[in-house]
Amino acid sequence: MPVRYGPGIHNTGSEGEFSVIADETKDLKKSEQLSLVLRYYYNGAVHKSFIDFQRASDIIIQCLERYGLDYKSNLEGQVYDGAVVMSGRCNGVAARIKAEAKHAFYVHCNAHCLNLVIVDSVKAVPEVDCFFALLQKLYVYMSGSYVHEKWLSVQRDMYKDAPRELQRLSDTRWACWYNVCKNFMDRLPAVLRVLHEIYVETVVRDLWKHGIHLTFIATLAVFRKILGDAKCASDVLQAPSLDLAVDLIHALQETLEDCSAGSCFDDLWQQGVETANKCNDAVEAVEKRTQRGNSRLTGYLVESTVGQRRSKEGDKDKFRTGVFYPILDHLNAELQRRFSKNNCEIMRGTQALNPKGESFLEEKTVLRLGCLFDCDVEDLKHELYQAKVIQRKAQCETELSSILDFTYFLEPYKEVFHQVFHLCRIAIALPVSSASCERSFSALKLIKNHLRTTMNDDRLSNIGLLSIERRARSLNLDAFVERFAHQHQNRRIQLS
Repeated sequence: MPVRYGPGIHNTGSEGEFSVIADETKDLKKSEQLSLVLRYYYNGAVHKSFIDFQRASDIIIQCLERYGLDYKSNLEGQVYDGAVVMSGRCNGVAARIKAEAKHAFYVHCNAHCLNLVIVDSVKAVPEVDCFFALLQKLYVYMSGSYVHEKWLSVQRDMYKDAPRELQRLSDTRWACWYNVCKNFMDRLPAVLRVLHEIYVETVVRDLWKHGIHLTFIATLAVFRKILGDAKCASDVLQAPSLDLAVDLIHALQETLEDCSAGSCFDDLWQQGVETANKCNDAVEAVEKRTQRGNSRLTGYLVESTVGQRRSKEGDKDKFRTGVFYPILDHLNAELQRRFSKNNCEIMRGTQALNPKGESFLEEKTVLRLGCLFDCDVEDLKHELYQAKVIQRKAQCETELSSILDFTYFLEPYKEVFHQVFHLCRIAIALPVSSASCERSFSALKLIKNHLRTTMNDDRLSNIGLLSIERRARSLNLDAFVERFAHQHQNRRIQLS
């Protein structure tokens, strides 16, 4: 029976393993639009094809059926952003699809997971939560019309390069937090100079008095380091060609462990001290107020603190135990919790098909993966032994560096290595994040603008396909015009 594949999708034959990626956003009419993207292997390459914009109230399975995709046999994975309506164990979209397609492995978008790791870790440490709240207040204040002009003029006076704009924090796009910390760290002397020159404002006085001091600057240095490492992982997780990213998350965990065990803290604290010295130089011309003791304590011997600052060494020890170690512990715990679920079994099996992996073609690991996808275990054992032999011979001629290379290498022998080749195609089809859908949102905003809010869903999907799929851009539009003119010779509009 012939299969009709949807627009932009290659005809991969009867063994067309694929995964579905879905994410939703609101258009200008405040209607929820669900973007659907397919990931699959075809002709030696990984493809991601946009297929449809549809109302969120519709069912994904109906869309797959409309394009003739055999989801019951070939749907191997599904990726969503983790919302309860999508990932719920009982009535979520992932659970309902898995009831129809038993091999539809659910992946919580890894980029969203990494975002939640940072957000939850920040909220778990009160001092860090207050730190980012203070950064947000500073951003809001510096964005005022009068203060913003002052901010730009101070930067021109203090620095040779172009003035920088401060950025606001966002829970949904936390990668910008790194840029926030980086800009504040580099421009903190200018920020303090602006605050001192406009010192009459009560809110600014409170920020300086209670918030901006050496521990604040050290926290800024710590998060510039941590968020910089996490941003690298986030950018790679959103790359179009990435496979399941177990090694990437493990590398981030090892980086955090090295920070807690090595001399990283001393280096970060020293950066904070150097920045604090620069801040003092920037505002040294401004007279600083001296702290006054409590008048009620006059004539008494005070044996405990009354609010005066501790020494730098005392601040350093307090910061190490109260902020630095807790945030690293929470980050490691969240990474373990969110990336060490049932999907790790499939992730480890996928890594065993990577020629660069330490467990490449390890029988025990690959057999577990094969059992999850109902492979013939006995045939798989024999194929693994033979695959190791020919892979060693192939390494002498061409180096295999990824699962995709190994799959392409096995394709001429797919009749002999049927089970291994099938698992390799599944491993390639399994996606990592929903970044492909998020990229389609840009096209949605360009297509359904304020002049096209009455556009129906079919027209939106068709224009979206032409805009998103690069293959559609190479079409000969003149040939389409000639064909249309030939088939519809009477093109006049009848006006009554």
